[in-house]
Amino acid sequence: MYEELAASVFKAQNFFDEFAIFDTDCICRYSEIINPDTYSFTADEIIGKHLFEIFPTSNEENSEIYSVLKTGCPVIQFEENGVTYKGDIVRGYSSVYPLFHKKKLIGAAVALKFIGSDYHKEYINVQDFSSNRSKGAENYTVDDIITVDPAMKKIKLKIMKVRDMDSSVLIEGSTGTGKELIAQALHYSSSRASMPFISLNCSAVPANLLESTLFGTEKGSYTGAVTRKGLFELADKGTLFLDEINSLEPPLQAKLLKAIEEKAVRHLGGHDQLQVDTRIIAAINEEPFQAIEKGHLRSDLFYRLNVIAFHLPLLKDRSGDVEFLTQYYIDYYNQKYSKSIQGLTSEAKLLFINHHWPGNVRELRNMIEGAFAIAESSLITPEDLPPYLIKQGSQPITYQEHLEAFERELLQKTLASCTTKTQAAEKLGMTKQALNYKLTSLGLK
Repeated sequence: MYEELAASVFKAQNFFDEFAIFDTDCICRYSEIINPDTYSFTADEIIGKHLFEIFPTSNEENSEIYSVLKTGCPVIQFEENGVTYKGDIVRGYSSVYPLFHKKKLIGAAVALKFIGSDYHKEYINVQDFSSNRSKGAENYTVDDIITVDPAMKKIKLKIMKVRDMDSSVLIEGSTGTGKELIAQALHYSSSRASMPFISLNCSAVPANLLESTLFGTEKGSYTGAVTRKGLFELADKGTLFLDEINSLEPPLQAKLLKAIEEKAVRHLGGHDQLQVDTRIIAAINEEPFQAIEKGHLRSDLFYRLNVIAFHLPLLKDRSGDVEFLTQYYIDYYNQKYSKSIQGLTSEAKLLFINHHWPGNVRELRNMIEGAFAIAESSLITPEDLPPYLIKQGSQPITYQEHLEAFERELLQKTLASCTTKTQAAEKLGMTKQALNYKLTSLGLK
């Protein structure tokens, strides 16, 4: 069936180098690789495997194939930059087409034109696995941490102090605060920068695939299993970033702890200990001790990871950064989309000041990008912003709320321009004690 389906789908696409079909359970049902030297495996080896087993760095958020299987909408001519389960780097241009039978979605067809492949290398250099796959994906360094907030500036200094240490790192922060940005800055500012940086969102990979993804497999360990490296080995001499570490099941956390302590891994179904020199950076999106209390994080793993700790503040607590980042992203999207938007109207600015930014920097960036798509004047208006923001700000604003918004903006600007609270208090004409009280009353840290 799938051979006939592939023939009908791809008969006009003879310029492609690889074809594959996945069913709605994300299982590969057909594969054809035109150039056998492209991968370190044959097409037959991946038939029957799950999408995220074939591409362990993919997940529900960044996989175009998964998106098509769930939405039924095609994704055409995007730049592919992925890594297979055997460490092959795949670069090319892909298109994914939904397959319907009697108006029912039955799968997705994938067509890929290669730019190049490096499967013969014993290392990989992972650049970007976000859903925004653009040409020339960047590797983030300390200079990419955009801030005027004193606490964030201290984090940048700390990165430079600890970048060349081999110690494990734990980054605590809410969604959108920039945990992977910090992890990449640590790696690409270090002596490991020329070696792999591999990022894995632990919550995005099915639980039954996580162990083999991390530690690799030995041929015969389960039906259809082949000998392949896990992410620990693929990141040897480099860095492995494990996001949402608190989503791992406790037994796997125990195995992870053992691998970190012994600097060695054992393939699933294997017997030999394989030494690895991999720096581990982990991230958690809840307060660590609460995670331990809830059973989301083993205490022994926490203490092993927390050798070097980073706590990322919420955007609403970063002095001056809402305004600073707003203008930064306006300038960024002006350049990207060849526009000339100057800023926000006073009404839109007030909405930004009063918003608590639960999605943090990611929410702010996406909001600015969305506004650029529909803005018709040189200033972003409330009508250019998401409805939920306008709804939150639709209630009549009292004099006291206007005053607090002004005070909050003034305090954030002043703190951002000063090196100490004492200096900021003097600039504002108040005592340090009065400044601390005002910061607390306005919900600013």
